[in-house]
Amino acid sequence: MNDRIDYIEFPSTDRRATSGFFRAAFGWGIVSYGPDYDGLDGAGIDGGVDQAAERVQASMAVVRTDDLDDAERRVVRAGGVITRAQFDFPGGRRFHFREPGGNELAVYVARPE
Repeated sequence: MNDRIDYIEFPSTDRRATSGFFRAAFGWGIVSYGPDYDGLDGAGIDGGVDQAAERVQASMAVVRTDDLDDAERRVVRAGGVITRAQFDFPGGRRFHFREPGGNELAVYVARPE
């Protein structure tokens, strides 16, 4: 089973400013995926800057899994609350949840290559 944090998303009200800050402060590369999302390159962990309207309110760790339905069952059984039902995105399929202490995370399964 994979179940490892391998991505982090940073919400932003100004994607260009946030991405520019990361580039200037840390030298991270930026890959634009449209008007609302930039990927981060060279940050030590994959990540992105999200300016979409439905973004979360705080930085969000993203867990990669091999079986999304099983991971969702385990999250709910452990006391997690689903905050966004499973949905497709360019890299695969994912859902969001809040753990009992209040942190929001996502779990995804990659799109087959």
